[in-house]
Amino acid sequence: SSKILDVGCGKAFLIFEIKKILPKIKIKGFDISKYAIENAPLEIKDNLIVHDVAKDYPFKDKEFDLVISINTLHNLKIFDLEIALNEISRVSEEQYLCVESFRNEEELFNLECWALTCQSFFSKDEWEWIFNKFKYDGDYEFIYF
Repeated sequence: SSKILDVGCGKAFLIFEIKKILPKIKIKGFDISKYAIENAPLEIKDNLIVHDVAKDYPFKDKEFDLVISINTLHNLKIFDLEIALNEISRVSEEQYLCVESFRNEEELFNLECWALTCQSFFSKDEWEWIFNKFKYDGDYEFIYF
């Protein structure tokens, strides 16, 4: 009976797979890409909406047991990160984020080449400063290139 929200879900393949494993779970997802939502699996399309990660979320406080966002927040500028992190925390009991980062110049170069829509090129320390500054206290991890 748990409820999960995927923020920046793309074509929603992750929550589609979760739903296959846990058929009774309640899932929602949103993405800014109309194309992605229109091309998501038919079985879960009714649970998806087109929405901007950096705008107020159309959900109640603590509506979800878990909110996940994987490799999405790099698309936001720092002032939009504050909105997104606050909204993720507001609508969920628990949170999990995965963000792209770098530990050296080579990884920064690789990230710049890979993430063509990236607006937030932050080191691990900078991401942790942002999480602290914007009072995000959920779980997170970094992916490096």
